[in-house]
This record gives sequence, structure tokens and C-alpha cells, in this order.
Amino acid sequence: MTKRPLIAVLTGAGISTDSGIPDYRGPNGLWQRDPSARKLVTLGPYLADPEVRRRAWLMRRDAGAQAAEPNAGHHALVDLERSGLPVRVLTQNVDGLQQRAGLPTRKLLELHGTAREVQCARCRVVGDMAEALARVEAGEPDPDCRECGGILRPRTVMFGEALDPVVLQQADAIAKACDLFVAVGTSLQVYPVASLPQIALEGGARLVVVNGEPTPFDEAADEVIREPISEALPALVRKLIAEHA
Repeated sequence: MTKRPLIAVLTGAGISTDSGIPDYRGPNGLWQRDPSARKLVTLGPYLADPEVRRRAWLMRRDAGAQAAEPNAGHHALVDLERSGLPVRVLTQNVDGLQQRAGLPTRKLLELHGTAREVQCARCRVVGDMAEALARVEAGEPDPDCRECGGILRPRTVMFGEALDPVVLQQADAIAKACDLFVAVGTSLQVYPVASLPQIALEGGARLVVVNGEPTPFDEAADEVIREPISEALPALVRKLIAEHA
């Protein structure tokens, strides 16, 4: 029996733009439209400045991420997993849309955490982001921890923080072991996550890049796909399933 290839899929903000969640570094990304917004997701200013927190809470309230729905790209990865091919999805996204589309949690690594939960910076208790946003909507500009009064923050990896070393170790192991590495909707510019395609290539894996803008790994890739992700990813998944049926 022919060994079925292990497929690792790294997803970035580009996979969620068709769900109404803007990316960060693209031509119409958040940093291009409002460079000062980066401060709202940087740990030092966030913890030190109540005004930064107030702006951050308004940004979260108005972003619409809590109401966003998975799109065809997310559903395509669920189809790939359900085909029986060995798949692991490594995501830089914090929106939770891949799980909502139906991908089992055991097949997913959230490299940058999740924005669907909050955590107290002091006592570390975890809560629901939707509940915190409801408090903002009710008039609390900077809701604090109900347990200790500490600062509430999203349960994400903010700028100025290191990734969880255990999660990163797991991602490295998947990249080393995979036969095909697919990078979807990511600029491949943010390290250490941007090192994962190189780890995969050094392990002998094929590399496919699906992204609207050029990436540093395009020349090393076996295939570069520029079509919109909600069209390109379902087509790629159908091709992979057919090849290994």
C-alpha cells in the first residue's frame, strides 16, 4: 500500500479576508490603513496606557470578527481532512474560523493563540471574549478582570511577546515530518513562523504557496498560486484528493 503523504498547511490572515476580517500587511491591510493600530496589539503600550486599551476594545468591538463565518477556504481544509489524508493545519490566525468550519481541534495548532478568549494579565484567569465585548457595548470602556480587577487582554500572542515554545516545537516537528507544505494567505515575513517553510524544504518536502502578494519563498516553491484563496484552495484540495484517492 502506498504511503499517504503528510500535508502541513500554514494559514495566515489572507484565508479569512473573504469572511470580512482584514489582513494586516496586504495593500489594503490594517497596518497600511492605520499604522497606529499596531500599538493596540503591542503588549507594552496595551498594559501601560488605558487610552490604548480603550481604543483596542473599540477596535475589537467594531471589527466584526466575533460574527464572522468560515468561507470556502476554511471549508476546503475540512474537506481535505475528511478525505482521510494525514493533515495538520498550523494557523497564524486568532479568529477561530477553522474550528467553526469543522476542523478537529487535534488537527490544528493556533500559533498566535485565540481572540475568542480573554485572560487577566495579573491572575491569569481565562474568560469569554464575547462577554467582555458585551461589557464594552454596555458602556465599560476598559473592562477589568471580575476576579481580581486586573487588566483584561486577548488570549493572543501580542507584539512584544514570544510564541509558546511548546506550540512552536510542535509546529517545527510537523514541518520536519511533512511531505507537502502549503502556505496559504501568509506573507511569510514574521518569524519564527516564517521559518517553517524552510524547515519543510530542508526535510525534503514540496512547497506550494497560495498568496495574493509575493513572498520570500516564491522562488523555492514547487508551485505558486496567485488566484483568490476562496477559489484557489478548494481547487488545490480537489487536486490533492484526486491524486491520492
